[in-house]
Amino acid sequence: MSRRWIHNPNRCTDEYLDGIEDFIEFARRHNPGATRIRCPCRRCNNTLWEAIENVGFHLGRNGMIETYSIWNLYGEQLYHASSSNATRMDSVEPIVDPNDQVMDIIQDAFPFASTNINHEREDDVPTPIDSAEFE
Repeated sequence: MSRRWIHNPNRCTDEYLDGIEDFIEFARRHNPGATRIRCPCRRCNNTLWEAIENVGFHLGRNGMIETYSIWNLYGEQLYHASSSNATRMDSVEPIVDPNDQVMDIIQDAFPFASTNINHEREDDVPTPIDSAEFE
């Protein structure tokens, strides 16, 4: 499949629109059951997760990252040539739920905070503001 469409400045051409369809089909085929994928448009830059349907819209509006010709984040495998033979490299990232990533970041930033564990004991009842003990 030709990736020439990525470099086409006119995103209204049949070539470009067919290229978007080919990309979406490729992403669905390599990520069965996924409803969200990384968006390779110039604005999202493969860092934001979007619904697959929205990715096509983003690519039409913003264009594809022009240097992203090997779709390794969607299941395509990279090949590196070393001397006379080629060595296959699997550098496909697993599909990760963005909500899990956010929770991991929060847990890293606040390791002792947890919404699932109640750390209060009976003797940890807050002191009322109007009590003599509070003053």
